[in-house]
Amino acid sequence: MTGFAADAVRPVPFDQFVVKIHSRCNLACRYCYMYFAADGGWRRQPVTAAPRVLERAASRIAEHAAAHRLPEISVVLHGGEPLLAGTATLAAFVARVRELVPEGCTVRAGVQTNGTLLTGERLRELARARIAVGLSLDGGLAEHNARRTDHAGRPAWPGIRRAAALLAGPYRHVYGGVLCVVDPATDPERVYGSLLGLDPPAVNFLLPHGTWSTPPPGLPADGTATPYGDWLAAVFDLWWDAGRRRTRVRLFQEAIALLLGAPAATEALGLRPVSAVVIETDGAIEQLDALKTAYEGAAATGLDIHRHPLDAALAHPGIAARQAGRAALSATCLACPLAEVCGGGNYAHRYRAGEGFRNPSVYCADLRRLLHHIARRVAAAAVPA
Repeated sequence: MTGFAADAVRPVPFDQFVVKIHSRCNLACRYCYMYFAADGGWRRQPVTAAPRVLERAASRIAEHAAAHRLPEISVVLHGGEPLLAGTATLAAFVARVRELVPEGCTVRAGVQTNGTLLTGERLRELARARIAVGLSLDGGLAEHNARRTDHAGRPAWPGIRRAAALLAGPYRHVYGGVLCVVDPATDPERVYGSLLGLDPPAVNFLLPHGTWSTPPPGLPADGTATPYGDWLAAVFDLWWDAGRRRTRVRLFQEAIALLLGAPAATEALGLRPVSAVVIETDGAIEQLDALKTAYEGAAATGLDIHRHPLDAALAHPGIAARQAGRAALSATCLACPLAEVCGGGNYAHRYRAGEGFRNPSVYCADLRRLLHHIARRVAAAAVPA
């Protein structure tokens, strides 16, 4: 369903490996794209990755790094909630990857967590293992995280707030930053200000995963309004106009770089080949999780680390499409002057049932709104007063 010749794409080796350590979560957020989306494959996954799976994953990652003489790789420990597997397991896996990769290959490791299980002791273990910690939340106040509850309906915010305080304080050296999904129903100034109150070194705003067949909440089908673009443009102004920017905002920094003609590395924008791959708890090799919002099995490749090297996944049509640049874009995108900057948006957001992924992003109008706004602000700043 990619609509182009995959064998015509020159593959780019993977340098980011998302390893699922634990397939379940201690929270039950009803909007979670992992557990309440079109793909229910998580139910068939082992709860935790067995030691033999982790050993095989480490050897396959090292094999791939050696084959392509990679100077640096990123290992992202993910889930579910990866801390459910225990920090000792995370630390041992990262240590094994570092042991197996060729000399001269730097391994940057991180864990993405909801924060509720973080304690000072666990952060000390992660720090010793040189594992950065990324925190997922919906804003910096209890009201923003009201939908984040555990399976008994209890609020997650007290645990998240405790984790944020530990990371901003004694464990700042392992604080990777915050991931925050945009909710246009919230006040952008209040959300951004509250996030700054958590003192993160970086913030990455994500658009909720949705498709043309399952549109994101609050997005009008006729494209007459741009609630997500408006929200992000408002936050951009707060960030851009600050006398001293207190945090990095990856989406904005990448947008500016692309508008100025520089290469950028983000799944949300630009045409740089996606070089990330997922290893599930059973050892299955999959594409990035956002595809699970499209249809059952959308992220699957039919490959696994027990029988296949990671190189085998580079030939998969879905992965090739995400490395194809302009060749994978729709005619609408190719005719757009923002094509090189927008890059068609997140690949998963282009899906429409019966048509596949060769469409503009469901967020097309919102992305145009945001990028035109940023371009105007940057251009105005470049003009002498």
